[in-house]
Amino acid sequence: MLKAPDHQVAGHQAHAGKLGPLVDGSGCFYKPLQSGERGTIEAAFYSSFSSNSKVPTHIRRFFPTFHGTQLLEASDGSGMHPHLVLQDIVSNRLDPSVMDIKMGSRTWYPQASEDYIMKCLQKDRESTSVALGFRISGLQTFESEKLGYWKLDRDAVQDFTLEDVKLTLKRFVSSNPSSNAEPDCLLASTIYGGSDGILAQLLELKAWFEDQTIHHFYSCSILTVYEKAGVGEKGSRSRTGAEVKLVDFAHVVDGKGVIDHNFLGGLCALIKFVSDILVSSTNRSKAEGDLKEQTEEIEFSIANDSKA
Repeated sequence: MLKAPDHQVAGHQAHAGKLGPLVDGSGCFYKPLQSGERGTIEAAFYSSFSSNSKVPTHIRRFFPTFHGTQLLEASDGSGMHPHLVLQDIVSNRLDPSVMDIKMGSRTWYPQASEDYIMKCLQKDRESTSVALGFRISGLQTFESEKLGYWKLDRDAVQDFTLEDVKLTLKRFVSSNPSSNAEPDCLLASTIYGGSDGILAQLLELKAWFEDQTIHHFYSCSILTVYEKAGVGEKGSRSRTGAEVKLVDFAHVVDGKGVIDHNFLGGLCALIKFVSDILVSSTNRSKAEGDLKEQTEEIEFSIANDSKA
């Protein structure tokens, strides 16, 4: 049976008689096709992208697997509606932590109507999009069985400042996200760091965006996902570890041989934020380790002096 996703953190949601995506619990995510050209653009993108030989094989893993389209009963009760059938990114995860980051300092596409452009401009200026080249649209972080998820409401996220973004990116990889204390970034090295962590994946995407001129991805989002159960005691990651995916392609346009600097600029800024957190947490861990070692040496020395 189809139901509304349990772990959707942004976008239109299928509740209270509204049209939104559905999941089947078996690995498929059914996204309602948007009306007008936006739905046509997104369906065409998925269809062409999946067979585009110009897209490197290693880049395809950053996009949800496309399984075609299907007519389904709409979540708002309006009758049969075409849906994109996509990979459910969190279907194999228990208690996933998810963050949706909308990319670009400009989220409107060139062919948009004047009204739509003005609407996007207002959101971009009132959020961190213009200043940073990206904005956090929503997130949830699993804290513990007792506390459940730390999750901010949509209004709070929309009012984020630069400092709020920095703090939230830290909380996303902390064991104490809901605490008023400084985020401990305990999971930064295992989720952001490593050869297959979020930073490494973002850098891989950056290398492609520095070269690709096939598409311009307006109003596209990066999803970062991980599961605490997939992080081992010694920092190892299982198959349910950190993952980066690109989603939302209703505003993708032909790149016409030009690099997508709008997306690339936001990606570079995001990489800098994540990298700074990783370096800071690594230095802190090293300092704590050095302090512990010094303390143990002092205690050992005191113990020996006492015996003497």
